[in-house]
Amino acid sequence: MVIGITCYPVAGGSGIVATELGQQLATRGHEVHFISYAMPFRLDRYQPNLMFHAVETTAYPLFKFPPYTLTLAARMADVARNFDLDILHMHYAIPHATCAYLARQMLADSGDCQPKIITTLHGTDITLVGSDPSFYDITRFSINASDGLTAVSGYLADETKDVFKIEKEIRVIHNFFDGTRFKPSTSECQRSEFAEKDEFLISHISNFRPVKRTMDVIDIFERINSNVPSKLLLIGEGPDIVLTRRQIKKKGLEDRVIFLGNQSRVEAVLPCADLFLLPSEEESFGLAALEALACGVPVIGTSGTGMVELIDDGINGYLCNVGDTSAMAAASLSILTDPKKHEQFKKAAVESATKRFNTDKIISEYEQYYKDVLDGCKS
Repeated sequence: MVIGITCYPVAGGSGIVATELGQQLATRGHEVHFISYAMPFRLDRYQPNLMFHAVETTAYPLFKFPPYTLTLAARMADVARNFDLDILHMHYAIPHATCAYLARQMLADSGDCQPKIITTLHGTDITLVGSDPSFYDITRFSINASDGLTAVSGYLADETKDVFKIEKEIRVIHNFFDGTRFKPSTSECQRSEFAEKDEFLISHISNFRPVKRTMDVIDIFERINSNVPSKLLLIGEGPDIVLTRRQIKKKGLEDRVIFLGNQSRVEAVLPCADLFLLPSEEESFGLAALEALACGVPVIGTSGTGMVELIDDGINGYLCNVGDTSAMAAASLSILTDPKKHEQFKKAAVESATKRFNTDKIISEYEQYYKDVLDGCKS
């Protein structure tokens, strides 16, 4: 198959999933074309069968903002025409699925072959509507205009159907991890770079947006550190990073917290951690949590989110109510202070991730769905 993929190229779960999906598809012999305004975050090496097409935007005095969506649609049509794409796989409905629909209309008008449009929903598609209802109609239209729909969790599929009153089938295809990279051992970093032998290493990875509740991360860590010697490893950047630094300084934890900023290869440091914190208010799945589990790191997450499909409460981590940092800290300490339990959780983390979310399983599900959509069978 010849597949075009468009995603947000910045650090974040959706871009990472889209990029690694494209890389795995190319490895399997499919021809993959990424179409975006910048090179995707983890598309950092040459690979046969994989190409990147940049979307150029030009600023005209007439436009207050560069018309990126129009140039993206035009670029999609150009790539589809020149490389005879079978599928345009869009990650996020807004604006990508909208642009794909416009691109296909352009191809139809010129008499060219029209690729099928598949849209994968990652989460913000839904929460965006909550903060700006003006996107509701265009989001619903773009979802319904797609030939195929996937969601990264059953939780998100149900939310989408409820919010947008969607009657079309939404195929649940979970996120995945590359088992050759994410594993319980690493040769790239040493734990001693971050913590002493008698200290626990707690980690958190996110885009530091309010929904990730990084203030809760600091509160949980403070409670852990007051009971056992610990260090906190923070990976990522985002709008709440300044507030996070201020909170750390306010609590006098500067010597306990390590900031690494954005890292394209988090698998180099994740295996060094003893516990992973992801107390998000909303999480459609929790890719960072999956990558932590794959590295043998138990996870503390939040109930009532997509993490319920990832974390087995009391087996490879714990799920607590959003904002209940006291319960999250207690759950953390119950793991860290019991060596036998900690080891059991670490082993269960790797086993569950490997069995349910390995690359071969999930990529095969995507391949099958592509075939179903191309054959006109989506159920």
